[in-house]
Amino acid sequence: MNIAYLAWGSLVWDSRDLPVRRPWFHDGPLLAVEFCRQSQDDRITLVISPGKPQVRVLWGLSSVLNVDDAVDCLRMREGIPAKNRDLHIGRWSVGESKGNIDQLIIDWASRMSLDAVVWTALPPKFRGNDWVIPSADEVVQHLVELPARKQRNAEEYIRKVPIQIDTDYRRHIEAKLGWTPI
Repeated sequence: MNIAYLAWGSLVWDSRDLPVRRPWFHDGPLLAVEFCRQSQDDRITLVISPGKPQVRVLWGLSSVLNVDDAVDCLRMREGIPAKNRDLHIGRWSVGESKGNIDQLIIDWASRMSLDAVVWTALPPKFRGNDWVIPSADEVVQHLVELPARKQRNAEEYIRKVPIQIDTDYRRHIEAKLGWTPI
């Protein structure tokens, strides 16, 4: 079974124990991802953000051959509690009805002859509130106000994001803070 993981952020450079075969491929589906999630350590990370422009994400083949195992591996890598597995890990397999799965993922997976696709589905979050999408200016202000150590971690994350993840907020952060891709 050919199972793909979708990636746009730290999975690409820090897969840890995720059973993904290298390299990451650069011809994934177009998805609306943006720097719209304030993480537990106060970094601003990329998540699927409804209403934002689409960018081409990356993908890699899973080394596991079972969708449930692939989902659990990604859940553990992302530190998502088991109780939130079905809420915060997206998945699609051949033969499943569309449901709320983005048709772009299904069409892309079909073109790539994939049997299943798994991705992180954490929502946007800002100032402790799920589904709050901050403005680009609010993101920059948040980053500027971080203590030095947290700011270095936030900068490293943003700068390491693959260059093809060229979002509006990324360009705004580059213009305001000079945090260009590494």
